[in-house]
Amino acid sequence: MRSPWPPPPGRSAELRRRFAEEARSERPGLSALCLLVGAEGDGTLDEAGMDAVEIELDRLAGELPHRPGSPRAWALALRDLLGERYGFHGVPDDYRRLESSLLHTVLRRRRGLPILLSVVWIEVARRAGAPVYGVALPGHFVVGFGDPGGPEAGQVLADPFDGGRVLTGADAELLVAGVTGGPLEASMLTPAGTLDVVARILNNVRAWAATRPERTDVALWALDLSLLLPSRPARLRYERAQLLVQRGEFTAGAAELEAYAEVVAAVDPPAAARVRSEAHAARALLN
Repeated sequence: MRSPWPPPPGRSAELRRRFAEEARSERPGLSALCLLVGAEGDGTLDEAGMDAVEIELDRLAGELPHRPGSPRAWALALRDLLGERYGFHGVPDDYRRLESSLLHTVLRRRRGLPILLSVVWIEVARRAGAPVYGVALPGHFVVGFGDPGGPEAGQVLADPFDGGRVLTGADAELLVAGVTGGPLEASMLTPAGTLDVVARILNNVRAWAATRPERTDVALWALDLSLLLPSRPARLRYERAQLLVQRGEFTAGAAELEAYAEVVAAVDPPAAARVRSEAHAARALLN
Protein backbone atom coordinates (compact mmCIF):
# COMPACT_ATOMS: atom_id res chain seq x y z
CA MET A 1 0.00 0.00 0.00
CA ARG A 2 1.32 3.45 -0.89
CA SER A 3 -0.38 6.22 1.03
CA PRO A 4 -2.01 8.91 -1.11
CA TRP A 5 0.30 11.25 0.78
CA PRO A 6 2.38 11.17 3.94
CA PRO A 7 1.35 13.35 6.86
CA PRO A 8 2.74 16.89 6.45
CA PRO A 9 5.77 17.73 8.62
CA GLY A 10 3.76 19.60 11.23
CA ARG A 11 1.23 16.78 11.51
CA SER A 12 3.98 14.18 11.69
CA ALA A 13 5.74 16.06 14.47
CA GLU A 14 2.50 16.23 16.45
CA LEU A 15 1.81 12.50 15.91
CA ARG A 16 5.28 11.66 17.20
CA ARG A 17 4.90 13.92 20.21
CA ARG A 18 1.65 12.17 21.10
CA PHE A 19 3.17 8.74 20.45
CA ALA A 20 6.07 9.44 22.83
CA GLU A 21 3.71 10.84 25.46
CA GLU A 22 1.38 7.85 25.25
CA ALA A 23 4.26 5.36 25.31
CA ARG A 24 5.64 6.95 28.48
CA SER A 25 2.31 7.20 30.26
CA GLU A 26 1.54 5.07 33.29
CA ARG A 27 -0.82 2.82 31.31
CA PRO A 28 -0.12 3.13 27.58
CA GLY A 29 -3.16 2.54 25.40
CA LEU A 30 -2.70 -0.20 22.81
CA SER A 31 -5.28 1.07 20.33
CA ALA A 32 -4.10 4.67 20.76
CA LEU A 33 -0.49 3.76 19.97
CA CYS A 34 -1.50 1.57 17.03
CA LEU A 35 -3.60 4.38 15.58
CA LEU A 36 -0.70 6.82 15.87
CA VAL A 37 1.43 4.29 13.99
CA GLY A 38 -1.33 4.10 11.38
CA ALA A 39 -1.54 7.88 11.04
CA GLU A 40 2.21 8.07 10.49
CA GLY A 41 1.98 5.42 7.80
CA ASP A 42 -1.17 6.72 6.10
CA GLY A 43 -1.54 10.49 5.75
CA THR A 44 -5.26 10.09 5.04
CA LEU A 45 -5.97 8.94 8.61
CA ASP A 46 -7.12 12.07 10.43
CA GLU A 47 -8.52 12.64 13.92
CA ALA A 48 -12.05 11.77 12.80
CA GLY A 49 -10.78 8.50 11.34
CA MET A 50 -8.94 7.63 14.54
CA ASP A 51 -12.04 8.37 16.60
CA ALA A 52 -14.10 6.21 14.23
CA VAL A 53 -11.83 3.23 14.92
CA GLU A 54 -12.26 3.60 18.68
CA ILE A 55 -16.04 3.88 18.21
CA GLU A 56 -16.11 0.75 16.06
CA LEU A 57 -14.12 -1.20 18.67
CA ASP A 58 -16.63 -0.04 21.29
CA ARG A 59 -19.51 -1.12 19.06
CA LEU A 60 -18.08 -4.57 18.50
CA ALA A 61 -17.51 -4.99 22.24
CA GLY A 62 -21.16 -4.11 22.79
CA GLU A 63 -22.18 -7.10 20.66
CA LEU A 64 -20.48 -9.61 22.95
CA PRO A 65 -22.62 -11.52 25.46
CA HIS A 66 -22.52 -10.01 28.92
CA ARG A 67 -19.52 -11.57 30.72
CA PRO A 68 -19.51 -15.07 29.19
CA GLY A 69 -17.74 -16.45 32.28
CA SER A 70 -14.84 -18.84 31.85
CA PRO A 71 -11.76 -18.05 29.74
CA ARG A 72 -12.89 -20.63 27.19
CA ALA A 73 -16.34 -19.06 26.99
CA TRP A 74 -14.72 -15.67 26.33
CA ALA A 75 -12.52 -17.16 23.60
CA LEU A 76 -15.51 -18.83 21.94
CA ALA A 77 -17.58 -15.65 22.15
CA LEU A 78 -14.82 -13.64 20.42
CA ARG A 79 -14.42 -16.34 17.79
CA ASP A 80 -18.15 -16.37 17.08
CA LEU A 81 -18.36 -12.58 16.87
CA LEU A 82 -15.17 -11.52 15.13
CA GLY A 83 -14.12 -14.64 13.29
CA GLU A 84 -17.43 -16.06 12.18
CA ARG A 85 -19.95 -13.20 12.12
CA TYR A 86 -17.61 -10.46 10.90
CA GLY A 87 -15.03 -12.59 9.09
CA PHE A 88 -11.81 -11.27 10.63
CA HIS A 89 -8.94 -13.57 9.60
CA GLY A 90 -5.64 -13.63 7.77
CA VAL A 91 -4.18 -15.22 4.64
CA PRO A 92 -0.55 -15.58 3.50
CA ASP A 93 -0.90 -12.64 1.08
CA ASP A 94 -1.42 -10.32 4.06
CA TYR A 95 2.28 -10.63 4.91
CA ARG A 96 3.09 -8.78 1.68
CA ARG A 97 0.92 -5.74 2.42
CA LEU A 98 1.87 -2.76 4.56
CA GLU A 99 -1.78 -2.12 5.38
CA SER A 100 -1.82 -5.46 7.23
CA SER A 101 0.19 -3.68 9.96
CA LEU A 102 -2.08 -0.62 10.27
CA LEU A 103 -4.98 -0.96 12.69
CA HIS A 104 -7.47 1.25 10.84
CA THR A 105 -7.11 -0.68 7.58
CA VAL A 106 -7.16 -4.05 9.35
CA LEU A 107 -10.43 -3.07 11.00
CA ARG A 108 -11.86 -1.96 7.65
CA ARG A 109 -10.62 -4.93 5.58
CA ARG A 110 -11.05 -7.48 8.41
CA ARG A 111 -7.70 -8.89 7.30
CA GLY A 112 -4.19 -8.44 8.60
CA LEU A 113 -1.12 -9.89 10.24
CA PRO A 114 -1.59 -12.11 13.30
CA ILE A 115 -0.45 -9.38 15.69
CA LEU A 116 -2.83 -6.74 14.31
CA LEU A 117 -5.77 -9.13 14.28
CA SER A 118 -4.82 -9.93 17.87
CA VAL A 119 -4.93 -6.22 18.68
CA VAL A 120 -8.53 -6.16 17.42
CA TRP A 121 -9.37 -9.21 19.57
CA ILE A 122 -7.65 -7.72 22.62
CA GLU A 123 -9.25 -4.29 22.31
CA VAL A 124 -12.77 -5.64 21.74
CA ALA A 125 -12.45 -8.20 24.54
CA ARG A 126 -10.89 -5.71 26.96
CA ARG A 127 -13.74 -3.28 26.46
CA ALA A 128 -16.17 -6.06 27.31
CA GLY A 129 -14.30 -6.93 30.52
CA ALA A 130 -12.52 -10.10 29.41
CA PRO A 131 -9.26 -11.31 31.06
CA VAL A 132 -7.36 -10.95 27.76
CA TYR A 133 -3.79 -10.33 26.63
CA GLY A 134 -1.47 -10.98 23.73
CA VAL A 135 0.89 -13.95 23.64
CA ALA A 136 4.01 -13.66 21.47
CA LEU A 137 4.70 -17.25 20.49
CA PRO A 138 7.86 -17.67 18.39
CA GLY A 139 6.91 -16.64 14.86
CA HIS A 140 3.21 -16.26 15.57
CA PHE A 141 1.11 -13.95 17.73
CA VAL A 142 -2.05 -15.20 19.44
CA VAL A 143 -4.44 -14.10 22.18
CA GLY A 144 -4.68 -15.50 25.69
CA PHE A 145 -7.62 -15.59 28.09
CA GLY A 146 -7.50 -16.32 31.81
CA ASP A 147 -4.48 -16.90 34.02
CA PRO A 148 -1.19 -17.26 32.11
CA GLY A 149 0.82 -20.44 32.40
CA GLY A 150 -0.77 -22.89 30.03
CA PRO A 151 -3.87 -25.11 30.11
CA GLU A 152 -2.99 -26.39 33.59
CA ALA A 153 -3.42 -22.84 34.92
CA GLY A 154 -6.70 -22.38 33.04
CA GLN A 155 -5.20 -20.39 30.19
CA VAL A 156 -6.98 -20.55 26.83
CA LEU A 157 -5.29 -19.47 23.59
CA ALA A 158 -7.02 -18.35 20.40
CA ASP A 159 -5.56 -17.66 16.96
CA PRO A 160 -7.18 -14.59 15.35
CA PHE A 161 -5.26 -15.20 12.10
CA ASP A 162 -7.22 -18.46 11.85
CA GLY A 163 -10.53 -16.75 12.57
CA GLY A 164 -10.16 -17.08 16.33
CA ARG A 165 -9.73 -20.85 16.43
CA VAL A 166 -9.35 -21.97 20.03
CA LEU A 167 -6.02 -23.80 20.36
CA THR A 168 -5.43 -26.99 22.26
CA GLY A 169 -2.13 -27.51 24.02
CA ALA A 170 -1.06 -29.73 21.12
CA ASP A 171 -1.95 -26.97 18.62
CA ALA A 172 0.30 -24.49 20.43
CA GLU A 173 3.10 -27.05 20.61
CA LEU A 174 2.87 -27.60 16.85
CA LEU A 175 2.99 -23.86 16.15
CA VAL A 176 6.17 -23.50 18.20
CA ALA A 177 7.78 -26.68 16.86
CA GLY A 178 7.15 -25.50 13.31
CA VAL A 179 9.21 -22.37 13.96
CA THR A 180 11.85 -23.40 16.48
CA GLY A 181 11.94 -27.16 16.14
CA GLY A 182 11.81 -27.27 19.93
CA PRO A 183 9.18 -27.69 22.63
CA LEU A 184 6.69 -25.14 23.92
CA GLU A 185 8.14 -23.52 27.04
CA ALA A 186 6.03 -22.01 29.81
CA SER A 187 7.90 -18.70 29.36
CA MET A 188 6.46 -18.43 25.85
CA LEU A 189 2.92 -18.18 27.26
CA THR A 190 3.42 -15.03 29.35
CA PRO A 191 1.41 -11.92 28.44
CA ALA A 192 3.05 -9.48 26.05
CA GLY A 193 3.12 -5.92 27.37
CA THR A 194 1.59 -3.10 25.37
CA LEU A 195 4.94 -1.57 24.44
CA ASP A 196 6.28 -4.99 23.45
CA VAL A 197 3.32 -5.41 21.09
CA VAL A 198 3.88 -1.98 19.53
CA ALA A 199 7.62 -2.60 19.17
CA ARG A 200 6.87 -5.87 17.39
CA ILE A 201 4.43 -4.14 15.03
CA LEU A 202 7.08 -1.56 14.15
CA ASN A 203 9.61 -4.35 13.62
CA ASN A 204 7.17 -5.91 11.14
CA VAL A 205 6.86 -2.60 9.29
CA ARG A 206 10.64 -2.31 9.09
CA ALA A 207 10.91 -5.89 7.85
CA TRP A 208 8.33 -5.13 5.15
CA ALA A 209 10.29 -2.06 4.04
CA ALA A 210 13.65 -3.88 4.16
CA THR A 211 12.61 -6.03 1.17
CA ARG A 212 11.55 -2.94 -0.81
CA PRO A 213 14.52 -0.59 -1.37
CA GLU A 214 12.20 2.04 -2.82
CA ARG A 215 10.33 2.33 0.49
CA THR A 216 13.06 3.72 2.72
CA ASP A 217 10.50 6.36 3.71
CA VAL A 218 8.50 3.66 5.49
CA ALA A 219 11.59 2.20 7.14
CA LEU A 220 12.55 5.66 8.40
CA TRP A 221 9.25 6.53 10.08
CA ALA A 222 9.05 3.05 11.64
CA LEU A 223 12.57 3.51 13.03
CA ASP A 224 11.77 6.99 14.30
CA LEU A 225 8.73 5.71 16.20
CA SER A 226 10.71 2.74 17.56
CA LEU A 227 13.28 5.17 18.95
CA LEU A 228 10.51 6.98 20.85
CA LEU A 229 9.68 3.87 22.89
CA PRO A 230 11.06 4.00 26.45
CA SER A 231 13.08 0.79 26.08
CA ARG A 232 14.69 0.23 22.71
CA PRO A 233 17.99 -1.29 21.54
CA ALA A 234 20.73 1.30 21.14
CA ARG A 235 21.58 -0.33 17.83
CA LEU A 236 18.44 1.21 16.33
CA ARG A 237 20.39 4.48 16.17
CA TYR A 238 23.02 2.74 14.07
CA GLU A 239 20.33 1.28 11.82
CA ARG A 240 18.81 4.74 11.38
CA ALA A 241 22.19 6.25 10.51
CA GLN A 242 22.79 3.59 7.86
CA LEU A 243 19.33 4.22 6.44
CA LEU A 244 20.00 7.96 6.14
CA VAL A 245 23.19 7.25 4.21
CA GLN A 246 21.27 4.82 1.98
CA ARG A 247 18.76 7.59 1.29
CA GLY A 248 21.57 9.97 0.25
CA GLU A 249 21.32 12.08 3.40
CA PHE A 250 25.08 11.81 3.96
CA THR A 251 25.60 14.66 6.41
CA ALA A 252 22.75 13.60 8.68
CA GLY A 253 23.77 9.96 8.43
CA ALA A 254 27.39 10.71 9.28
CA ALA A 255 26.33 12.78 12.30
CA GLU A 256 24.18 9.90 13.55
CA LEU A 257 27.03 7.44 13.05
CA GLU A 258 29.35 9.65 15.07
CA ALA A 259 26.78 9.97 17.84
CA TYR A 260 26.35 6.20 17.94
CA ALA A 261 30.13 5.75 18.05
CA GLU A 262 30.24 7.89 21.19
CA VAL A 263 27.64 5.62 22.81
CA VAL A 264 29.52 2.39 22.12
CA ALA A 265 33.05 3.73 22.68
CA ALA A 266 32.94 3.06 26.42
CA VAL A 267 32.11 -0.62 26.00
CA ASP A 268 33.57 -1.55 22.60
CA PRO A 269 36.32 0.81 21.34
CA PRO A 270 37.08 -1.24 18.18
CA ALA A 271 33.41 -1.15 17.19
CA ALA A 272 33.32 2.61 17.80
CA ALA A 273 36.36 3.02 15.56
CA ARG A 274 34.64 1.08 12.77
CA VAL A 275 31.52 3.23 13.06
CA ARG A 276 33.63 6.41 12.91
CA SER A 277 35.22 5.08 9.73
CA GLU A 278 31.74 4.62 8.28
CA ALA A 279 30.91 8.21 9.23
CA HIS A 280 34.07 9.42 7.46
CA ALA A 281 33.14 7.41 4.37
CA ALA A 282 29.63 8.88 4.39
CA ARG A 283 30.99 12.41 4.51
CA ALA A 284 33.36 11.59 1.65
CA LEU A 285 30.36 10.79 -0.52
CA LEU A 286 29.51 14.50 -0.46
CA ASN A 287 32.54 15.29 -2.63
